[in-house]
Amino acid sequence: MSIRIEKINELIQQEISDLLLRQINDPRLQAFITVTQVETSADLKNAKVYVSILEQAEARKEALRGLESAKGYIRRELATRLNLRFMPHLTFHFDSSIERGARLLEIMEREKPT
Repeated sequence: MSIRIEKINELIQQEISDLLLRQINDPRLQAFITVTQVETSADLKNAKVYVSILEQAEARKEALRGLESAKGYIRRELATRLNLRFMPHLTFHFDSSIERGARLLEIMEREKPT
């Protein structure tokens, strides 16, 4: 991956996080949502946005539906904030890595000898 695409990924990640925190008022997005990673294609036409949602399964589904519903707004806002020739199409994906890490730490703590 080129340095340019890595920088674009970081910018998109920061801006989407800011939008979720400050501007989007969808009740489905009231859960604790963290943008963990963005992967933009080499041609900058598509971007996969990975999010961690610390809620139960049904609330996660609702949050992902809310993100899908808001992606047009998010894309337009990104276009005004970032100086890119093409604004990638966004797709949102659930990232369970934070939960897996917490579960692993819990298991390690339980198995720790006293």
